Amino acid sequence: MKTTITAKKMQIPQNFTEYAEKRIDSRLGKFFGDDADAKIVLAEVRTQIELELTVKYNSMIFRAERSAEDKYVALDDAIDKIIRQIRKNKTKVEKKLKDTAFKEAFAYPVPETVDYEIVKHKKFKLRPMAVEEAILQMNMLDHEFFMFTNAETGLINVVYKRDDGNYSVLEPDNG
Repeated sequence: MKTTITAKKMQIPQNFTEYAEKRIDSRLGKFFGDDADAKIVLAEVRTQIELELTVKYNSMIFRAERSAEDKYVALDDAIDKIIRQIRKNKTKVEKKLKDTAFKEAFAYPVPETVDYEIVKHKKFKLRPMAVEEAILQMNMLDHEFFMFTNAETGLINVVYKRDDGNYSVLEPDNG
């Protein structure tokens, strides 16, 4: 598994890089194999280390964010969260993961998967608007997200409010 580590406003010690690569290979390698890409982004915020772990494999993306006083603890927590995501959605993702991923990974019972029930379908017209206008519309409607056609790019985008109070834009990458 290819691992990339990036730091924002801090230095990454070599021993952490080695630890992270070994830990990811040993804990997540059995699910993904050698073709997966793992990306770790570290940032120091006050006394906490914020760690974001993203694993991309076979068009699937697994992501975990963790904060801790120690970067090693944050990494282990993020890996555990990704493993929990895999276990929770075992039947849905096992077709896309490495063939032997579940044979050796689970020696204990896995919780039953939850079937998703779609209770509503909604159609609406998308109109071109700026990102700022889409955020305003979302807030006025008191929604958690808002889909719109970006006036600058002509592509369908989604804006949403993050847990930290900031906003994010999701846009397709057709490249």
